[in-house]
Amino acid sequence: MTLLEQSVAMHRPHVKGEIPGPGSAALLARQARRESNARVYGRHFPIAVEAASGSFVRDVDGNVFIDFLTGAGVLSLGHGHPELVDVAIEQLGRFCHGLDLPSPAKDSFTTAQLSMLPEGMRDRTRVHFCGPTGANAVDAALKLCKTATGRGEVVAFSGGFHGTTHSSMAVTGVVSTKAPVANLMPGVHVFPYSHCSDCPLDLQRDTCATNCVGLLERALRDPNGGVVRPAAVLVELVQGEGGVVPADPEFVRRLRELTRELDVPLVVDEVQTGCGRTGTWFAFEQYGIEPDVIVASKALSGIGQPVSIIMYDERLDVWAPGAHTGTFRGNQVAFATGARAVEIVRRDGVLDNVRSRSAQIGRRLDLLRTNPWVRDVRGRGLMWGIELADPATGAWAGEAAERVQARALRGGLIVELGGRRDCVVRLLPPLNVTAEVVDTACDILIEAVEHCVPYGTDDAGQGASAEPWAAGTERITGSAPLS
Repeated sequence: MTLLEQSVAMHRPHVKGEIPGPGSAALLARQARRESNARVYGRHFPIAVEAASGSFVRDVDGNVFIDFLTGAGVLSLGHGHPELVDVAIEQLGRFCHGLDLPSPAKDSFTTAQLSMLPEGMRDRTRVHFCGPTGANAVDAALKLCKTATGRGEVVAFSGGFHGTTHSSMAVTGVVSTKAPVANLMPGVHVFPYSHCSDCPLDLQRDTCATNCVGLLERALRDPNGGVVRPAAVLVELVQGEGGVVPADPEFVRRLRELTRELDVPLVVDEVQTGCGRTGTWFAFEQYGIEPDVIVASKALSGIGQPVSIIMYDERLDVWAPGAHTGTFRGNQVAFATGARAVEIVRRDGVLDNVRSRSAQIGRRLDLLRTNPWVRDVRGRGLMWGIELADPATGAWAGEAAERVQARALRGGLIVELGGRRDCVVRLLPPLNVTAEVVDTACDILIEAVEHCVPYGTDDAGQGASAEPWAAGTERITGSAPLS
């Protein structure tokens, strides 16, 4: 089937029969026998994908789903954008892998990325190409800051997620992934993040003095504070895996002032928020700050080709030749499609669409705030989260979120979970998603939330199976309500 035929065939969700269907079940079983137990997404979404186009994926059994996961935010322009496919095919026949050699594709990519920075940053920013993942770029950023400052400590924040490699795990908040691995990178200090709807200090935003950042200010300024001046402060301005938590503007302003005062590089992790996801090219633009180091990956190529970079102030460029290398830092296909993706974003007003669809999602999901199990509905751009909590105890309701996720899949919508105990239902649509698709997805999601909660406390405490489609458990059945 051609890309055009796929696009015509996949224009609305349609789910028939059981999930997984027989074809998906067979491939999932083969995967379980042969792949690592660390696999994740096949457990949450028991489907085997045959094809994808735009905002939709089709499984091998003919079921069609709206994809509001988009490769964990990688596919900024959806699946198989025709222009990007053409550019990728052309580049494949020209030059694919180039280490750190210059090339027209790489030069165009670098020019495009620098052009998206605020004007005052463009001429003093250097770009370093890292390994293919965001975690590789986080590691490079920390290594750069340690080299440039001669210091070794790093400050990170609770709820942050920066990867699952050895060093990136050390600066990530999720304890469950860190606990089995001894002797992670030393010298990491984790401070409270400004999660105002679930304050780590149990304060109310309208009466507190942004005490979360106050703790850090005091620790770093106090000669008896116990924390030596760090090499870097690493932060997400909208925590993604942490549950779609935008930082408080006052928190960010004071953090930037503190790091500038103490000459500590501020590293902003834009792996998930970058490339337009929050409605500006980078999330930091909305906070009126300029970081010292930007970490970017995920959507840089626009089509899922792996590439990651750090962009940093030239004063930090103290590396000697060969100080930080990597075999797969010269993906010419990613460079070619990434440069074209920037052109498309500008030409097609994609950032305007992000802001319009964000307002649409906000309006549609606002009615969920009356549900006693919905603690918060929050988002920036096309990053949205619905946080569920037991209204009787205040406990994070991860089991309820799992049921919502499964119900949404049954209705033809793929959504992710995040936050504490996976209690946040997360939306990461393509940035060029249409108003019609957003409305359909919101219909499915609202129905899923209202069907799955509220429950009584005891019922809500009954956890779902890690693989709810596995033998001996209820299979997901039904048809998409809007097919």
